[in-house]
Amino acid sequence: CQSSQQRLPYTNTNSSLLRTRDPNTIFRYSARRNADDLHYSPYSLSPLSPASIRLLRSPRKQLRKIPKTPFKVLDAPELQDDFYLNLVDWSSTNILAVGLNASVYLWNANTSNVTRLCDLQTESDTVTSVAWSDRGQYVAVGTHKGIVQIWDATTNRKTVSFPRHTARVGALAWNDYCIYSGSRDRFILQNDTRSSKQERKLAGHRQEVCGLKWSPDRQLLASGGNDNRLLVWNQSCMNPIQIYTDHTAAVKAIAWSPHQQGLLASGGGTADRYIRFWNTLTAQSLQCIDTGSQVCNLAWSKHSNELVST
Repeated sequence: CQSSQQRLPYTNTNSSLLRTRDPNTIFRYSARRNADDLHYSPYSLSPLSPASIRLLRSPRKQLRKIPKTPFKVLDAPELQDDFYLNLVDWSSTNILAVGLNASVYLWNANTSNVTRLCDLQTESDTVTSVAWSDRGQYVAVGTHKGIVQIWDATTNRKTVSFPRHTARVGALAWNDYCIYSGSRDRFILQNDTRSSKQERKLAGHRQEVCGLKWSPDRQLLASGGNDNRLLVWNQSCMNPIQIYTDHTAAVKAIAWSPHQQGLLASGGGTADRYIRFWNTLTAQSLQCIDTGSQVCNLAWSKHSNELVST
């Protein structure tokens, strides 16, 4: 018998892929031109982008030289060597307050004059923290007995006293006329210096409160504790709005960036050694730096995006 085969018509389904309105543009390539590609060839085999090439070809910035020796040395006998105390603070009027045992001394950087602001020997107490008010007129003094005293630096007189803590006061922070104090009793107290009235009592730390710092806009308060936690508070809530637990030692060093809103830096103690950066707008950790030793203090430069640590 004879087999019959039916031949199907052939159709090229890929022919449409080669169709073009202008056959002369099939292998034509138009290189993109803009301000960033003026000296960059599209056929270059370099793995670097135009921006990276410009960066490598740009002149190298010279490092700023920082003197390794101090320009001024002040004699401070009986200055307590205690990680948890804050015994030195600069005022906005360029006056340094130093707590030495039972006394607080003021050194005027403009005139080099030294005056004694107060003496707590008659009260059998010692100074554990000092902090200038924003305008530089008043000095808050925290004591070992848990008392916060407000002194007028222009008259050397005590204006008000808040004996509300049950243990030493190691951290102080001003916000306008209100003074915030952190104590070994684990509490943060807000007191109004105009009315001698206690406004708030914040309970969030499980151990001693080591550091207190207000944000530049005075809306957020950061607190560090011996419980290795960094807390962020606002002015309306009684509970912290953010809790950071990445540190593995006491958090005393705290600093808000004056250049970037919501940027917070914190430093850990001997068992931690890290400086950590936080975005408080998103409650996220940004990066960390191992300093090789405990971080006692942090301060941002007001003129450049630089941070100094001790």
